[in-house]
Amino acid sequence: MKTRIIGTGSYLPKRIMTNRDLERLVETTESWILERTGIRERRIADEREAASDLAVHAARQSLEMSGIDEKDLDLIIVATATPDMFFPSTACIVQDRIGARQAAAFDLSAACSGFLFALSVADQYIRNGVYRQVLIIGSEVMSRIIDWTDRNTCVLFGDGAGAAVLQRTQGEHGVLSSHLHSDGRLWSLIQVPGGGSRIPPSPAMLAERKPYIKMKGNETFKVAVRTLEEAVHETLKAAHVQPSELSLLIPHQANIRIILAVAQRLGLPMEKVMLNVERYGNTSAASIPIALDEAVRGGRVNEGDLLLFEAFGAGLTWGSALVRW
Repeated sequence: MKTRIIGTGSYLPKRIMTNRDLERLVETTESWILERTGIRERRIADEREAASDLAVHAARQSLEMSGIDEKDLDLIIVATATPDMFFPSTACIVQDRIGARQAAAFDLSAACSGFLFALSVADQYIRNGVYRQVLIIGSEVMSRIIDWTDRNTCVLFGDGAGAAVLQRTQGEHGVLSSHLHSDGRLWSLIQVPGGGSRIPPSPAMLAERKPYIKMKGNETFKVAVRTLEEAVHETLKAAHVQPSELSLLIPHQANIRIILAVAQRLGLPMEKVMLNVERYGNTSAASIPIALDEAVRGGRVNEGDLLLFEAFGAGLTWGSALVRW
């Protein structure tokens, strides 16, 4: 028994913010951003759009591709670091809006690794016979937690959502292997310190800009490259697959330098790597499903292809998954 992806969908807000736009906000240049990140532009949600709004668009697309009726979904998992509110879960709001009345629904928080964590959790439910059809979504409105005065972080992130419908199947197709990891000792490398129970909302918290992303970029980069390489090899080894057998690497779209480093260490040519970081920036938990949907709809994925997903995020969290399409 395996878990097969039978539908994908994505949604990007209409507003485009270019590097030139950022030059007018903070002390930076387009060449500085492009050289260090590979990002030219990113999407920014309308002030009326929340994570659930983006998620609903992506969910409906994935359901349409899958041919599954929303009423036949058993479970909805939304991976997000930017939920509509603390509670209820964004997944419950999505469940109501798409009419999936029979589905259980919950959010999952693993930052940029969120979609892979959701995929692995859904895979366990399906393999164990608990559920047959599951909708997983990565949806982020990162622009709401960005400090637009901090040039080191505000250039990195964008908004968007991606979704996938999973179904129980027999045979060779589906999720072959997935491995997840966390290291809480490094939690301070990427964080949003204010707004929770540790530092609750207050005028002082707002004045100190604590409800916004804080990141130690250089340290994060070094850990990301090393751990992603280890996770990828772990996943391939478990499935008895060599890197040369891969059809497409679909990485978390955080930084072009991280993606290039991992591809190089795997010996993969760049034509086997799905890239859209230039257009969307880092959309956190949404980046892998957005890239997957673009690859599928763009004809870069064919039946029988081996796809490798990998991601790294706050927590620290990281992991990878291998899928036979």
